[in-house]
Amino acid sequence: MSLSKQLFKISTRGKAWWSQVEMGPPDAILGVTEAFKADKNPNKINLGVGAYRDDKGKPWVLPSVREAEERILAENLDHEYAGIAGVPEFTALAAKLALGGNSEVIKSKRITTMQSISGTGALRIGSEFLAKYHPVKTIYQPTPTWGNHVPVFKFAGMDVKSYRYYDKATCGFDEAGALEDISKIPKGSVILLHACAHNPTGVDPTKDQWKKISEVVKKQDLFVFFDMAYQGFASGDVDGDAFAVRYFLEQGHNMCLSQSFAKNMGLYGERVGAFSVIAENSEEAGRVASQLKILIRPMYSNPPIHGARIVQKILTDPKLEKQWLVDVKQMADRIISMRTQLKSLLAKEGSTHNWNHITNQIGMFCFTGISPQQVEGLIKNHSIYLTKDGRISVAGISSNNVGYLAKALHEVTK
Repeated sequence: MSLSKQLFKISTRGKAWWSQVEMGPPDAILGVTEAFKADKNPNKINLGVGAYRDDKGKPWVLPSVREAEERILAENLDHEYAGIAGVPEFTALAAKLALGGNSEVIKSKRITTMQSISGTGALRIGSEFLAKYHPVKTIYQPTPTWGNHVPVFKFAGMDVKSYRYYDKATCGFDEAGALEDISKIPKGSVILLHACAHNPTGVDPTKDQWKKISEVVKKQDLFVFFDMAYQGFASGDVDGDAFAVRYFLEQGHNMCLSQSFAKNMGLYGERVGAFSVIAENSEEAGRVASQLKILIRPMYSNPPIHGARIVQKILTDPKLEKQWLVDVKQMADRIISMRTQLKSLLAKEGSTHNWNHITNQIGMFCFTGISPQQVEGLIKNHSIYLTKDGRISVAGISSNNVGYLAKALHEVTK
């Protein structure tokens, strides 16, 4: 029976309006968290959460953010709407943070930037724009990639395909596979690149490898979509983490870029992000901006202002910016320290496996390389919760539980 005929049978009370709606699968990450909460083991560890935690396992509000908020409250500002493009001072600062203060692109006004609802919102704006205006409706994404990348672009009507990226044998970057696959991508297609701290693997190309990628991308005349969700959070160096984006621009790639301030400023719930398009000239940038606004208007009309004001306050006050750079490095250093300790304690437990990838990878996430069966062993026998692919959030490791984790990881892998 067709859906239209089914609807004719609906009772006047409307009890069957949604009888045709199927139950959707649970979210993989939320499922891990729910199972963790239900566990009574006092030694339990949640390694699924994708948000920074301090060494006590608690959410951390950056001192620079706290100070910025206090100053904003003291100014007694209004709560009027932002424009469709967002807070203009914020968008200018976001572009400057990504591209650098001396960027030719900014000076020549070849960039247009829209404030977005964090990184996901930036990706959604970009996907809708590409689906409407880019001549080739296919985007190639790394295998694996962040779980939301695929549905965001599919929902917008883009065809999503993949290229090799992660090497399971080495738990590192598959340089040969990636370059070979990228060299075969049809000309004019879109390619998605993680600017730094690749999610979910934590595997980033070296500078030399980025240069090789740029060369192949240019040869294939691919349009680049950079996703930069971890600038500063990856290594603690804001400029260093932006190397790939800035290098590609130096090499003449016109591209688009999504940014998030969730991780590097801890503004998770404030949903602060930006989407930028680098055009051929200022006139083209103006035309693109006009169409981006037309896309945004029926989506959410305009973005929230509080988080953007926090970013603006930090990046315009030298004292606050200096404090923020200290804060973001502190987060990155703690993550790096936990990686080092875990690798060291695994060796101390007597593990003969090569765990170099734990410290070679970077950012919040680590692909441990363990099997689904070993993941199951960690969950069932040790109350250590993570996703089935063996990805762990290093932010969930602390000085209080890293020893327990190393012992358990050794137990399931020896």
